[in-house]
Amino acid sequence: MKIDILTLFPEMFSVFNHSILAKAREKGIIDINCFNIRDFTENKHKKVDDYPYGGGAGMVMSPQPIVDCIKHVKENNGGRVIFLGPKGTTFTQSKANDLSKEENIIFLCGHYEGIDERVYNYIDEEISLGDFILTGGEMAAIPVIDSICRLVPGVLSSSSSYEDESFYNGLLEYPQYTRPEVFNGERVPEVLISGHHENIRKWRKTMSLLLTKKNRLDLFKKFSLSKEDIKLLKNIDKL
Repeated sequence: MKIDILTLFPEMFSVFNHSILAKAREKGIIDINCFNIRDFTENKHKKVDDYPYGGGAGMVMSPQPIVDCIKHVKENNGGRVIFLGPKGTTFTQSKANDLSKEENIIFLCGHYEGIDERVYNYIDEEISLGDFILTGGEMAAIPVIDSICRLVPGVLSSSSSYEDESFYNGLLEYPQYTRPEVFNGERVPEVLISGHHENIRKWRKTMSLLLTKKNRLDLFKKFSLSKEDIKLLKNIDKL
């Protein structure tokens, strides 16, 4: 997968030089590049923003440097242009799954009071992290890119590394435990050290259902319960 990022602060994306995504980049599974929008401005003072027509607080990113940057990147990347902005559709795990199947993606990071409306003529989609405001699109791009890249085949050791995680199948993830068996008087659930794989599977599924119902009722209501799920919830005391 090739990802190109259009930003005023390329140094913020050094986070991708570490950990799992750094290894994926070294293996050539993922190619992440940053382009500084400021390098494309025709303003002799390197300005990329100006006051909004009609008045108002703050500054607006000018169309010329953004559009020229998009055109330059498009010469070697035919992917969709995705703008990280507050007016976009809310990003979800389902969206991450869809985008992880793309070969090329271009992300545009906004700043200040936003971008000139005419830039939208060159944008394919706008994505938002949620109903809150960030200091810049870079802050939104980092988690979006990370969530997409980790689903690309070969980035993680196996698909099982993410298939049981929260949101992947519509439920929150079950509780996890590791050594020691007893910590501060609290013991690991007996079923997890029983060696009985089917009972462990049932316990984990039940815990996912219960946690989702307790913490994210909105997700639970959307989830289609199977016959086994209903049976597990009814027989929870037997686990």
